[in-house]
Amino acid sequence: MTNKYKYFVANWKMYGDKKSVNSLNKVIKISKISKFKRAKIIYCPPYTILGDFIKKLKNTNIKVGAQNCHFIDGEGPYTGFVSSKMIKQIGSQYVIVGHSEQRESGDTDIKINKKILSSLNNNLNVIFCVGENLKQKKKNLTKKILSYQIKKGLNKVKNYNKILIAYEPIWSIGTGRILSERELFKNIESIKLILKNVKKHIQFKILYGGSVNDKNIKFLSKIKNIDGFLIGGASQKPNKFIDIIKKSYI
Repeated sequence: MTNKYKYFVANWKMYGDKKSVNSLNKVIKISKISKFKRAKIIYCPPYTILGDFIKKLKNTNIKVGAQNCHFIDGEGPYTGFVSSKMIKQIGSQYVIVGHSEQRESGDTDIKINKKILSSLNNNLNVIFCVGENLKQKKKNLTKKILSYQIKKGLNKVKNYNKILIAYEPIWSIGTGRILSERELFKNIESIKLILKNVKKHIQFKILYGGSVNDKNIKFLSKIKNIDGFLIGGASQKPNKFIDIIKKSYI
């Protein structure tokens, strides 16, 4: 069994209600087993149940994060948005920034950078998502796109220790398709090299996201330069989520 710390970020997207809190019981139980204490579990539910998750997980090793935030620190005339300050005040420890679904909805690299700076200013840990779409992949632009997104996103950042990078090829999300072992290893290494040029002495943690499930986790866990996973649909079902954690530590 690996001794490596691994991250398991459960991105629930637009799913879940107050009853969903009960589904955490099984995961809380496994988090207490010494064999899996190196598993860093983070739940990112919708805003509507964020407070319920924080309350439920208060005295556990499991952390809670939001799925997005506004780029303004505090308050303002932004109907329908929530700031990083509000997220921190409710008790959240993490926030996902730059997810491809938010980029598709209008998040530019400049906006993402502002969100990262705002989140760090409010002492949140940031899960910063980067990745190429299918058209970019076919044109062999993956490395160029990753470099651009990372450099723009981390512009003016000072506290790099509070940032996790999540590599999520956009074409892979929800499709069941994933890169080959060789390609995935190569892309993660490219990200590490880009980050080294941004900040030499920081050992960034790199997560993988994109159709991660209990069936392909053994394959993904073989790729040694991955430090954890950003998990969508499979994380909503406790048994599948637990399977992913267990199979990562075989």
